[in-house]
Amino acid sequence: MNAAEKALSTFREPPCMYNCAQTICAAFGRDDLLEDMKTCGGGRAPEGMCGALYGAICVAPEKAEMLKEAFTAKNGAWKCCDLKGGVPRVACQQCVSVAAQLLEES
Repeated sequence: MNAAEKALSTFREPPCMYNCAQTICAAFGRDDLLEDMKTCGGGRAPEGMCGALYGAICVAPEKAEMLKEAFTAKNGAWKCCDLKGGVPRVACQQCVSVAAQLLEES
């Protein structure tokens, strides 16, 4: 199972019911970040950042700029409100998948 599949398997799925930020942290074995990420889904990450992207940045802070640029290139935005309100709308599952793939490839 690759990182994207692992993340999606816990995204809003029982028994974990993780939000987007938590799924990324869990997929990369950073259970120490799960509690802090509880409030970072649904556009509540700092600066309104997508929670999946924020989770990836918290896992690999040294790659923050690269992750943000690559995520934006793939999805068209990095803020949750722009992803959800844009045309076309970007699904949360896609954001989780892209963030996991970028982190796995970096």
